[in-house]
Amino acid sequence: MKLVGSYTSPFVRKISIIMLEKGITFEFVNDAPYEAQNKIVQYNPLGKVPALVTDDGEVWFNSPIIVEYLELLGIAPALLPRDPMASLKVRQIEALADGIMDAGLVSVREQARPAAQQSETELLRQREKISRSLDTLEKYVADGTLKADELNVATIAVACAIGYLNFRRVSPGWCVDRPKLVKLVETLFQRESFARTEPPTA
Repeated sequence: MKLVGSYTSPFVRKISIIMLEKGITFEFVNDAPYEAQNKIVQYNPLGKVPALVTDDGEVWFNSPIIVEYLELLGIAPALLPRDPMASLKVRQIEALADGIMDAGLVSVREQARPAAQQSETELLRQREKISRSLDTLEKYVADGTLKADELNVATIAVACAIGYLNFRRVSPGWCVDRPKLVKLVETLFQRESFARTEPPTA
């Protein structure tokens, strides 16, 4: 298989981690979607990463769709529950984590614009999204919905989202008053799959 994406994308990191945890061999094609000569449009008309190219040449894009495809392969460990409602709950938390990633990406792009063109209103809106979502995740850890010792699509997505906030220094004080969430992600960050997919600092 071939995974097309950027080393710094949290969505790509989510898929990389899932494939590493399942022991799936894949070629990584590093591609920056915002560069003029990007390759991703060959695989995804939306020009977004990640895209997964299977051994028979079929292409899947959008990270939740790729997650679903990888689970359908039946390769252990299973990262979604078999029970449909339990699986739906995990997917909803994944969607919340993906929303944090989206808000972080919007914030980074906004801050990359010339200072005079930046919208403080937009930046505030994204910060509020992130804050509300992190508060919800803290509650999920507190009530046992999310567990540090349970590796699934939800916990992987949450850790990737927070890893991106740390990497891009978005919401630098996110850990204040969220001790249970801090403990959960610190546990996940110790896994080899997370260490191997840490984005480059340069």
